[in-house]
Formats: sequence, C-alpha cells, structure tokens
Amino acid sequence: MRFMKPNLKIIAVAISFLIVAYIGIQLFVPANIGSTQVEVEIPEGSSYKQAIGILVKNNLIRDKNMFIVLGKITGLQKKIRAGYYVFWGNMSPLQVFKRLGSGKIIEYEITVVEGDSLIEIGKKLASNKIMSSEDFKALATSRVFLDSFNIDGPSLEGYLYPQTYKFPKGAKPASVLKLMVNKLREEFNSELQDRAEKIGWSENQVLALASIIEREAKTDEERPLISAVYHNRLKKGMPLQADPTAIYGVKSYKNKITRDDLRKKTSYNTYVIRGLPPGPIASPNIKSIKAALYPANVPYLYFVSKNDGTHYFSKTLSEHNAAVKRLRALQQAARLKINDELSSNTVSEDREG
Repeated sequence: MRFMKPNLKIIAVAISFLIVAYIGIQLFVPANIGSTQVEVEIPEGSSYKQAIGILVKNNLIRDKNMFIVLGKITGLQKKIRAGYYVFWGNMSPLQVFKRLGSGKIIEYEITVVEGDSLIEIGKKLASNKIMSSEDFKALATSRVFLDSFNIDGPSLEGYLYPQTYKFPKGAKPASVLKLMVNKLREEFNSELQDRAEKIGWSENQVLALASIIEREAKTDEERPLISAVYHNRLKKGMPLQADPTAIYGVKSYKNKITRDDLRKKTSYNTYVIRGLPPGPIASPNIKSIKAALYPANVPYLYFVSKNDGTHYFSKTLSEHNAAVKRLRALQQAARLKINDELSSNTVSEDREG
C-alpha cells in the first residue's frame, strides 16, 4: 500500500489559520458574555503581571500569557495605573486591555473654594465619597499627622489649598490630604517663604492673616490694603478686630455677624484676644497669601464696608466713625427711596383698580 506524502504547505496554512483564529478569539470575543458591569480594583503597587492576573480572575480575558506579551510589545507593562476600573461583560479582551492602558479609573471630583473652612471641606469630601467625616476630622486635628507636615497650627485649617481636585476611588484619606497640603506648599513657594522669614513671620502666621484677608476682601485690589490695616494694627499693639474671627468655630460664615458674636470669648476672636489667632480660619488663595506678605504702604488702621464689595479706609478713629456715620446715612436714604417707590407703585395700582 502506497502512502501519500503530507502536503506541508497545507499543514502550515492550517496551523496558521488556527493560530490566527485563536488570537482572534482571545482578542475579540468577549470572555464573559453579557452586559453586566464589573468593577475591578488594581491595588497600589501592583505589577502589570498581577494586574493581568486580576483581569483573568474576573473573567475579562482568557489567555494571561498572551496579554503579558502584548504588554511588553506596547510598553503598557511599564505604566500600569492603580485604581478602580469599570468594565462590561460584553467588552472584548482587546477593549479591556485598551481600557487598562488608558488608565481611566473611577475618580471623584471636589472643588475647594477660596474661603472654605474645614467644616465645608469635610462635608464636600464626605458627600463625594472620598472619605468619611470621621476620618477627615481625626486626621485634620491629629497632632502626629500635622507634625508630619511641620504644621504649627492646631489643625489643617488654611493648609488645604483651594482648587479643583480629582481623587481616585479607594484613595487613602491621608494621601488625599497630603496632596492638598502639598499643593499649598507648591503655591507658598521658597520665594514667599523667604519673604516670610525676612519680615519675621512663620508660615502659620502668614496663613492666619491671609485667611482673614480672604474672608474680608471682595476685590483683588483691596487685598493689600486690608493686609496693611492689620499689619499696622499689629505694629501698634492694637487688637485686629477682624469680624470673621469672631464666628470661627461658632457658626457659618453665611450667617450675619452680630454684636453678641463680637463679644464671645474664643481663642480666635480678635475682638477679645491680642495679635493673630492661633491658626487660619479658612483656606486662602495665593493672592491673599501674597497680600499678607506684601501689604500696601499706607497708614490705614480702619475700614468699613460700602456694601458694594469695596471698603472705605481710614487713618484715624474719628475719620472712621465719620465714614461709618456717612455710610449709614446713605443706606438709610437708599432704604427710604425704595420704600417711597414701593408706596408710589401701590397707590398707582389702587387708582388703576
């Protein structure tokens, strides 16, 4: 009996076809049929190989070795990003691989606004699922945690720089707050630190004054003027009498400040204490920090709001009292004018009726 020689070309083509088919299946056919959403965590410090193992375990890819080779070819193995990823069961393994390569993890966004206090920041972090209120409060007042950043103040108040942040799901509370403090130090740079040293102020003192300026100033032009008032008062040994300090830790800045508030004995109320408060009362931006370090060269000791976002500045108490009296008269005249106009409109409506 005569045997036919095997056709090596056909065998090679068949093997090639099988290899291509296998690769096609591994890359393009979903490993987990269905549209179920799958949330996968790639822990901090995971290697690329470990990350691929996690994807295999979650039935998102089949051939671990193929994707390890693919990672080497594409360079992804060197830039794996830790965090939580969202995948769907109907995604092909190649789509899963690309999503991992994009580093598109679940992130939560928070915006710290200029003048926010710790209470407000804590609420934002909790409502955005970044950390619990309990964790925030514990770290924000932990002496050990504060000392790790060389913070002299009694809390993180004023040290969490105002801007918009994006934090990955699962980020450790300490890492989140560290990033915010580091942003402050990035803005309060070595040049500004040198300026603080030159005028004999500590970082905590600068931030304390900057936070008061942040709460008082409504326009950028007035920040150095308001700063000058407080610098001049400190030099003369006068109490700062900064209204926002009277309600710090007592009630929200959104509430009206009353005469009773100004009389309350707290360690921050600059109506009853001399000098600066023990720490900042809010998060100042860089403009207020610079204003605290570079006050305007003016002799003002007083200022009063014009109720339009600006203030009237005075050198003496008599000048200040006269300004207050004048502004109150203007406000009273404005109220009477509004009442007259309302009364006039009511009469007109009655006549028409």
